[in-house]
Amino acid sequence: MQAHIFRGQGRVFGATAHASGENLPPQYGPWAAFKTLELVRGGVQPGLNVVSCLDDIDTFGFHLTDAHVRITEQATD
Repeated sequence: MQAHIFRGQGRVFGATAHASGENLPPQYGPWAAFKTLELVRGGVQPGLNVVSCLDDIDTFGFHLTDAHVRITEQATD
């Protein structure tokens, strides 16, 4: 899956399948495009838990971290 990575406030990063980042939670923005990665379940990506990222994108449409700590569910409350 192609995941688009965006940088938000502070050390918050978001990953989504949407190239524009339109579905990232606005409370952590503004969002700036950072890079695009090809993620494969079972693969390794430094600084990113690929399984957690792909699971979150499947479930919530995005994956969020703050200083490499998963915060996705905080954004969906």
